Amino acid sequence: MEEVIDRLRELNEPVPVPLELPDEDMLVEIQEQILIHLPFELREYLLKASDVVYGHLEPVTASDPHSHTYLPDVASRAWHEGLPRYLVPLCEDRGRYYAVDPEGQVLLWDGEIDEDQSWDSVWHWIDEVWLEGA
Repeated sequence: MEEVIDRLRELNEPVPVPLELPDEDMLVEIQEQILIHLPFELREYLLKASDVVYGHLEPVTASDPHSHTYLPDVASRAWHEGLPRYLVPLCEDRGRYYAVDPEGQVLLWDGEIDEDQSWDSVWHWIDEVWLEGA
């Protein structure tokens, strides 16, 4: 995890209005808004690296309710589009969603779960998809 965070920090792109990291209280509020528990590694990502901007993928964020990546808004859209309610979206990519299941595995959903596209954790997904695909 620390190596992945270090790589993210190195690749972080400057933006006019930088993102901020949330605190635990913000994550509690988000869980109350979406009525689902955030898987552990998703919480870790949000607390430690969700302020990174890199490449074309834009994973969810938790500190700015006005951001288009704000987790409750992304979740609302994803669930409205049919993402199973037990999954928490991690990233929207051209109508597809990478989402985290309750055990922390990341799955690709494109109208249905793609059994061939899964990652053991948020950190594996960051390393293999976000960092490699940008």
